[in-house]
Amino acid sequence: MFRDRHDAGRRLAEELGGYADDERAVVLGIPRGGVVVGGEVARLLGLPLDVVIASKIGAPENPEYAIGAVDPDGRITANPGAGYDTAELEHLGRSVRDKVRRRLELYRGGLEPVDLSGATAIVIDDGIATGLTAKAALAYVRAQGVERLILAVPVIAASTARAMEDLADELVALEKPEAFYAVGQFYRSFGQVSDDEVLDVLAEHGYGV
Repeated sequence: MFRDRHDAGRRLAEELGGYADDERAVVLGIPRGGVVVGGEVARLLGLPLDVVIASKIGAPENPEYAIGAVDPDGRITANPGAGYDTAELEHLGRSVRDKVRRRLELYRGGLEPVDLSGATAIVIDDGIATGLTAKAALAYVRAQGVERLILAVPVIAASTARAMEDLADELVALEKPEAFYAVGQFYRSFGQVSDDEVLDVLAEHGYGV
């Protein structure tokens, strides 16, 4: 059980201590909660912080159920078990693409992303249930020419961890519970993270200054 995302980030940083001050390593937080966790990791390990934005496409009848996810380039990663074809995902993903673009503009403020070519990329979220959004984020980061790709999370469903092991060169997770209902069940405080909080974390690492 984690007190909050800051506590989770501090504990995750301990697990990632071997990457401290590594000139090739960069932390990439998945907004919004992953940026808070990633900010702690980046601060404690002396690493640069950037964002990798991926957002789920919710089913029309159940928005919480991810039928796909959109990466920063607008590519869609489909949930093959959801039963939606490419044309349907393209249609349903239009508004999500717009959201991803707006978030990129808001969070980066016109700054160029960190160069990931040849880097060790540490992709961080505050927790992973089904993993579709993280899958889209990892595919995007891999395509940027990184040398090593690490997925680091405080908690991930055990079944999802097994399914995602081949998507990164290393999976670092503090907890992999079999009984997993929601990420929030593993936090004492798991309030919604605002855009302002994300911007504050990024500002501490040189954004918007």
